[in-house]
This record gives sequence, structure tokens and C-alpha cells, in this order.
Amino acid sequence: MSGREVLSDAAWRERVLAGGVRPRRYGSWYVAEHRIRSMRSYGQTILATSIGNPLIYLFALGIGLATLVDANLGDDAVQGVSYLVFVAPALLGLAAVMVSAEEFTYPIMLGFKWNPIFFGMNAAPITGGQITNGILISVLARMVPTCVIYFIAMVLFGAVPSAVGILMIPIAVLTAMSVGLAIMAYTARIEQDKGQMALIMRFGITPMLLFSGTFFPLSQLPVYLQWIGWISPLWHGTELGRVISYSLAEPAWLTAVHVLYPAAIIVVCWRTSQRVFTARLNK
Repeated sequence: MSGREVLSDAAWRERVLAGGVRPRRYGSWYVAEHRIRSMRSYGQTILATSIGNPLIYLFALGIGLATLVDANLGDDAVQGVSYLVFVAPALLGLAAVMVSAEEFTYPIMLGFKWNPIFFGMNAAPITGGQITNGILISVLARMVPTCVIYFIAMVLFGAVPSAVGILMIPIAVLTAMSVGLAIMAYTARIEQDKGQMALIMRFGITPMLLFSGTFFPLSQLPVYLQWIGWISPLWHGTELGRVISYSLAEPAWLTAVHVLYPAAIIVVCWRTSQRVFTARLNK
């Protein structure tokens, strides 16, 4: 005699619906947990870059380039501060942007095409919007500790003169998420890999790094190149970090723009990503 429980259709339906309550309620967190567990496969790389990058960049700029700049221009070499203090907010923002660029490109393509786990998630009671939110949460879980480690290294190198400089961490996260969500809104639409993600890095991230006032004030660029900085979230985040770090003088309206512009990108691209995920997973 079989010990299998015999249930009516109505009872099975009720059991199935009950089983989907938790995924429907906590789907975003389940997706985030999956992504964070997946990161363990390249955890050594994450750990090495999180610790190695700030040490290398700060040592190279603090002991190397900054020494030369300060020796020739004085201790208030750029905008009234040492070169290392000037460049530190940009380096923190750049570190966060690189994390977002890594997590919002190939892992998104992986989930849709090479290992279509997003379709499996969507087959369970997890919506496209929840998958989007879960990815966002998982990226934050990697990005925030990276920024904290970077900030500690900056403090040890004497690159943070103000006590409120710790606010550069949320500023860097704001900057990076605006860049990353814009990338995800685009990457989620890609059906075939034709090198688009390499193009994002070469013709998106790299020019943004070079023309966003990272290593020198944006005003030093020719006017016809400055627009790249004006539309770059990295420039807005860097300038806002400099206001916090060493009280860079600028109009209040411009400081407000530095906050509102990346925030607006986040809202628009987040909602766009949710719509793209939902539409693609329910074709």
C-alpha cells in the first residue's frame, strides 16, 4: 500500500499556492542570496581587488605621482590641497564604478543566455522585478565593503582631511549604482553577444575615467571635451566627494545637481531594467 498522501484538486491547489507565498514575498532576497553565493566562485578575485587596488592606486599616486606634483606645485597643488587629497574621492568613486561594471555586464548576460538561471527563477513565483532588485542588492553587498576597505586605506594614507569624509562612501555607491543600472538596462536587452560588453568598457567606462576630472580638474580640458564630464555620473560623484572631503567651493545649486542627477539616473534605469527583465522573461 502506498504511503503517498491523497489530496483533492482543491487541496493540491491550496498547497501549491501556499508554497509560493514566501518566494512571492521574499523573492528579491532569494535572488540576492543566489547571486552572493555565486560570487564565491570568484571570491579570491574580489578579495584581491578589494584590498590590492586601493593599496596599489594610493601607493602609486600618494608616493609616486603626488610626490612629483606636490614637489613642483607645493602642498596646495590642486584646488588648495595636496594632489593625493584631490584625487582620492575620484579613486573611491572609480573603485565602486568598476565593481558595478563587472557585476552588471557579464553576469546579466550569463543569467539570460549562457546559464539562463533567470528563466528558472521566473518559472518559480519570482517576478522579473524581483530578480532585478535581487541583483541590485547583491551588487550593493559587494560594493559597500569594497568602498569601506578603500576608504580605510585612504585614511591611512592621509587622503581624507575632513571627519565627515566618510560620507564619500555613500556618494561613491550612489555614483556607481547610477552607472551600473544604466549598464544593466542596456545589457538585459542583448540577445546575442557581439562584443557589446567589451565596447561598454572601452568606449564607456574608459572615456568616463579619463574625461571626468579624475586626475585633473575638468576645467583643464578643452571646452569641446568637458561635456563628457558634465553627463558623467563619475564627475558628479567626484565633485560631490571633493565638497565633502576638503570643502571644495562651488555653488549650492551645483552641489544639488551632483546629488539629483545620479539619483534620477538610478530611478529611471532601475524601473527600465525591471520592465526589460519582465518583458524578456515572459515572452
